[in-house]
Amino acid sequence: MKSFSSSYIAMVVVQIAYGVSNIIMKLALQKGLNPIVFVVYRHLIAILVLSPFAYIFERKTRPTLSFRMAMKIFLLSSMGTTVHLNLYYTGLEYTSPTVGSALSNVMPSLTTLIAVVLGMETKKLGSNRGKAKLFGTLVCIGGSLIFTFCKGKRLFTSFKQKPLVQLYDTEGESRNHKENWVKGALLILISEVALSARIILQATVYKIYPALFSLNVLICIFASLQSSILTMFWARNPHLWKLDWNIQLLAIVYCGVVISALVYWLQTWCISKKGRVFAAMFSPLILVIVGIFSAIVFAERLYLGR
Repeated sequence: MKSFSSSYIAMVVVQIAYGVSNIIMKLALQKGLNPIVFVVYRHLIAILVLSPFAYIFERKTRPTLSFRMAMKIFLLSSMGTTVHLNLYYTGLEYTSPTVGSALSNVMPSLTTLIAVVLGMETKKLGSNRGKAKLFGTLVCIGGSLIFTFCKGKRLFTSFKQKPLVQLYDTEGESRNHKENWVKGALLILISEVALSARIILQATVYKIYPALFSLNVLICIFASLQSSILTMFWARNPHLWKLDWNIQLLAIVYCGVVISALVYWLQTWCISKKGRVFAAMFSPLILVIVGIFSAIVFAERLYLGR
C-alpha cells in the first residue's frame, strides 16, 4: 500500500514539475533561448547534480557497463531525450504552453500501442478491458488531432484585459512571428512518439541495469553529447551560448535540477515499480495545471476545440 501511494504521489509531482517547466520554457524561448543549446546546458547541470549520488549510493552495486548496454542507453537517450526535447521545445516556440501540455495527452495511447505491437502488453482486445483500452486510445489520439486542427468557439473572454505576464497581445495571440500552430503541434506530436518509445525502452533497460542514479547520469551524458553535435549545425553562433541572470538561466537551472535530475529519477523509479503504462497515464494532469495558469497569468484564450 505504501508503494502504491508513493507511486501516485511521485507521478503527480512529476506532472506539476513538467507543467512549471512548460511555462518557464515558453517565457525563455520568447526571450531568445535556443532549444538545442538549452538541452545541452540542462543535461550538463543534471550530470553535476546526479553524479555524486550515483557515486555514493551505487559505486559498489551498479552492474558493469557493457558495450551492448551502453548502446541501449545511447538509444534510450537519443529517442526520449535528444529527439523528444529538441522537437518539443521547437514546437513550443510556435504554440503555447497549454497546447504543448494538451498534446502530451496522446502519450499514454502511444505507449499502449507500442507496447501492444511489441508484445509487451498481453491484454486481449476481445475482452471488455481490452476494448475499453482500445476505445480510450482512439478517443485520445482523435482528441489530439482535433486539438491541433480545430479551434472552435472561445470559452473564456474575461482574462484578456490584464494579463499578469505580457506574453500575448490584446487578442490573446502570441507575438512571436515564427508562430505556426499546426506546425508546432505536429512537432510536439512527433516528440511524444519519441517519448513513448523511451518509456517502453526504459522499462527494459532498467531490468538489466537497475541503478537509477547511474542510469540517469548516463542518459544525461549521452543527451548532452548528442545535442552538442546538433549545435554544430543549428547553433554555431557563440552569442547563443551566453548566459545572464535572466529567465533563460532560470529555465536552464530549473529544468536541469528538477526535470533532468529529480523527475527523470522519479519516472524511472515509478516505471520500475508500476510499469510503463502507469507512468504514461498521468500526462493529462499537466493540461489542467498549465491551462488554468496560462489563462490567468498570460491571458491565453481557451477555445472549445483548442
